Amino acid sequence: MPQRRHWHELPEEIRQRVEHRAGAVHAAYSVPTGASCDLAAVIDTDAGRVFCKGGETDGPTAWLYRNEARVNPWLPDVAPRLRWTIEAKGWLMLGFEYVAGRHADLAPGSPDLTAVADLLGTQSRLLTPSPPVRVQRFADRWCGLIAPELVDGDTLLHTDMTPRNFLVADRLRLVDWSSPALGAAWIDTALMLVRLVRAGHPPAEAEAWAGQIPNWAHASEEALDAFAGGLLRLWERKQRSAPSPHHGPLLRAAREWRDHLATRKSR
Repeated sequence: MPQRRHWHELPEEIRQRVEHRAGAVHAAYSVPTGASCDLAAVIDTDAGRVFCKGGETDGPTAWLYRNEARVNPWLPDVAPRLRWTIEAKGWLMLGFEYVAGRHADLAPGSPDLTAVADLLGTQSRLLTPSPPVRVQRFADRWCGLIAPELVDGDTLLHTDMTPRNFLVADRLRLVDWSSPALGAAWIDTALMLVRLVRAGHPPAEAEAWAGQIPNWAHASEEALDAFAGGLLRLWERKQRSAPSPHHGPLLRAAREWRDHLATRKSR
């Protein structure tokens, strides 16, 4: 993850251009965790609050900002609206509708679980077929992890189901569309299922939760077995190449789901 910058550390011309679009900035509050970007901040402006994110255009995560800017106009209103894009002095900044809320709670018994399932079902329906926006195919992203035909499809996917990307406000919102992909409609649900296991749900209960989402019925047993194995190998690879405190629990959750599927298959 890039070294997080603060608002006052931005080039003066960038700050001036933001103020030209959003009005005078009276205060800026850095967001210390979450998005993989050089700067993530809530800014108070003459026109109201804005969530601002971005970074240097020659940095390793610049492609993520461009992904999000490209896909946002095509998204349903579960995603906050992109208000403006500014590129100058080697920086690319995105200004989004500000959403005040807390992160979704995925623990067993949480009242947020129904809202998450409803959002994933609605989002899948509205984004199938995908709008005409250029994104990577999920099969290409997972090349070598799974047979392409098992995950291919025409749904625009989010693919980053961390609970930090779900904001509970007046309604549930899904933020950070920086890693979109085109693939099978059930993939986001499968990725969320592992997050539920990570949050303490037994795999069978997490699958029962997934069963209320219509797209889950389209996932074949063969596809789910292969997906679970591919996800486990992906987290193993991440833990080897870039060990991180949050990789271990997700690796264990992926292994738990994979083992559950293997046990069920052997009965």
